[in-house]
Amino acid sequence: MRVEVWRGWLAWGITALVLAYLVLPLFVIVPMSLTSGTNLTLPVPGWSWRWFEVVLTDPRWVQALGNSLVVGLGSTVLAVSLATPAAVGLVWGRFPGRGLLLGLIATPLVLPIVILAVASFGFYATVGLMGSRSGLILAHAGLAAPVVLTTVMASLQSFDRGLMRAAASLGASPMTAFRRVLLPLIAPGVTAGAIIAFIVSFDEVVIASYLTTAEQRTLPRMIFSGVRESISPAIAAAAVLLVLFSAALLAIVTALQRRNG
Repeated sequence: MRVEVWRGWLAWGITALVLAYLVLPLFVIVPMSLTSGTNLTLPVPGWSWRWFEVVLTDPRWVQALGNSLVVGLGSTVLAVSLATPAAVGLVWGRFPGRGLLLGLIATPLVLPIVILAVASFGFYATVGLMGSRSGLILAHAGLAAPVVLTTVMASLQSFDRGLMRAAASLGASPMTAFRRVLLPLIAPGVTAGAIIAFIVSFDEVVIASYLTTAEQRTLPRMIFSGVRESISPAIAAAAVLLVLFSAALLAIVTALQRRNG
C-alpha cells in the first residue's frame, strides 16, 4: 500500500514538473506583452496595452492574421472532407493493405516537420505552386488530415452499424444514410478533429517559412521573422493572443470529447 502511495505522489510530481516546464515561459511573455517600453526586457518600466493595439491595427499584423485564418479554414475544410470518408473506409473496410494504407496516411504525424517542408518546397517548385496561398492550404491539409482521421476513427469504433442497415432497409441511399444517420452521430469526433486541424495549421511555421512570400506571411511566420529582424514587444503580444486562441479551441475540443464519450 505504501509503495502505491509513493508511486502516486511520484506521478503527480512528474506531472507538475512537466506542466511547470510548459507553462512557466508564459509568465515571462505576458508581462513583456504588457510593457510600456519598446524592448523585450524584464522588469518592465510600466504597463500598457499599446502592443496589443499594434498587433490588432498594424496592417502587417492584420494581414498575417488574415492569412492564417484563411489558410487554417481552407486546410481544415479540405482535411475534414478527405479524412472523414477515409476513416469510414479504413474502419469498416476489409481489404488487403489496409494497415499499410493507414500507416502511409499517418506518416505526417511521425516525420520531422522540416522534412515535410523541404519535400513540399521541392514538389511545389516543380508544379509552380511556390508562393501561393493555395499551395500552403494543400500542404497544411496534408499535415492536418491524419489528425482528423484519428478522431473520426475513434468515433466510428463505438458506432452501431445496425443503424446504417436500418436506414438502408427504410429506403435511404448510402449517401442519405451517411448524411442523416452517420454524420450527426459522429459529429463530435469530426468537429474535434476539425478544431485540432485548424490549430495545427494556425500554429505551423516551418512549412509556411518554406512555401510563402511576404504577401502570404502567416501570423506564426510573422512572429518568427520579428524575432530575427526586430525585437519588439508586439511579438510577445501576438504570441499571447496565439496561445489564448489555441487554448480556447482546445477547451472546446475537450468538451466535445467528453460529449462523445
